[in-house]
Amino acid sequence: MSEESTDMTNVSESESVAETAVTDFGIDTTTLSTREALRDYVARLRGGEIGSLPAILGLIALVVFFSLLSDVFFSLNNIANLLAQGAGQTIIAIGIVFVLLIGEIDLSAGTASGVAGAVLAMHYVDNGNLLTGMGSTVFFVFNAMLALAAILAGLLRIWPGVAFSMLGILLTVLGLPANPWVEMLLAVCVGAAIGSITGFLIAKIGMPSFVVTLALFLAWQGVILQLIGEGGVLGISSSRVLDAVANGNLSTVGSWLLCVVAAGGYAAVTLGGHFLRRRRGLVTAPTPLVALKVSALSGFAIVVTALLTVNRSPSTFIVISGVPYVVPIVLVLLVAGTYVLTRTTYGRHIYAVGGNVEAARRAGINVTQLRASVFVISSACAAIGAIVYSSKVGSVDPQAGGLNTLLFAVGAAVIGGTSLFGGRGRVADAVIGGAVLAVVSNGLGLLRQPAAVVSIVTGLVLLLAATVDALSRRRVAMSGR
Repeated sequence: MSEESTDMTNVSESESVAETAVTDFGIDTTTLSTREALRDYVARLRGGEIGSLPAILGLIALVVFFSLLSDVFFSLNNIANLLAQGAGQTIIAIGIVFVLLIGEIDLSAGTASGVAGAVLAMHYVDNGNLLTGMGSTVFFVFNAMLALAAILAGLLRIWPGVAFSMLGILLTVLGLPANPWVEMLLAVCVGAAIGSITGFLIAKIGMPSFVVTLALFLAWQGVILQLIGEGGVLGISSSRVLDAVANGNLSTVGSWLLCVVAAGGYAAVTLGGHFLRRRRGLVTAPTPLVALKVSALSGFAIVVTALLTVNRSPSTFIVISGVPYVVPIVLVLLVAGTYVLTRTTYGRHIYAVGGNVEAARRAGINVTQLRASVFVISSACAAIGAIVYSSKVGSVDPQAGGLNTLLFAVGAAVIGGTSLFGGRGRVADAVIGGAVLAVVSNGLGLLRQPAAVVSIVTGLVLLLAATVDALSRRRVAMSGR
């Protein structure tokens, strides 16, 4: 055979291989039809990829159940109360999602939020003079802890942890007069510092997260007692700004503006991404299904806004209307967290570490830094949650951030669909799970059920969610997905 014939044969074989490759990967440049998309979704459900579907169905069932048994459940006042009631634990759960995604646990998030809340309240009550409020020894130890947190965060190159810890030292040493914005910033600084210490012990020293965070859960509980005193209470309700965080509402104009920004932004991002994928010939859901999803969520936002802008005050002399301030707070954290996890390299690395630590390490991911950083996020969110629930009750006591706060926060993330085994979950899961727990607590309260019943039902709901998670993972393993 001549060289020319051999070349022609090689070219033919190359073209054949190329055509085969195009055929094999043709689905990557094919838009699914509505029927194909639904069939694919059903197949994924059968394969164990159920996501937050059980939580959503459970939430709908609970809403229907309590609305049938209580005439008050769907009242305007109760709807607004529901949104504020579960906001604190939902915000803490948002931070815990990041920890769960890498297969770790943060049992200290509750009492870490309590420490942040105690420092916030003490700064307000003592007019910024923490030296007098804490005493010289405790004040020195407190600032030494912040300095240690900054050093440990610096060793791991977690620069937000360094910045917030140093800023916390600056705010405490300067002794600025009481100012709600300063106090809220100080609380977040304390949370980030706590997360830096926790993350270093777990990621750098190599201690199990369960042991470390359980030990810190007890330690931070002692710190709260030291700061507030056994039986003591620090009130913050006299501050209009701090009180309004969980108890105030947007104006009617502000409420509708929030609705337009939230619904319009979601529609723009979702539809824009959808049509961009179509133009590039990538696989995407059918346009009718995407439009239906956007329309449903936008319609829900419009209905809720319309209801909350109606005067819900029982008195003819007082007007209470508007979307509660906690709604935009949760929305901002939801959008920011979702963006970080889905649109950044950092977020993709979190999922990679949660899926397979060794594979992520071999791929060049700084696993130590990443594992430590998620605890900074968790504790910072816990501090924001402390601001909200302290505002809700108007004070901080030695039980702040106690056992129920932690369990409900972890429960919200798991109930919403975040896996306890790592690698699977979304920030939205925490919001959905938080809504489930808020509805359970609120509904049983309206039915005048004792605290024992509330705890039993909440525990059973969490147990059911963990069971569903375990079974779905087993199903995924069996289907080979």
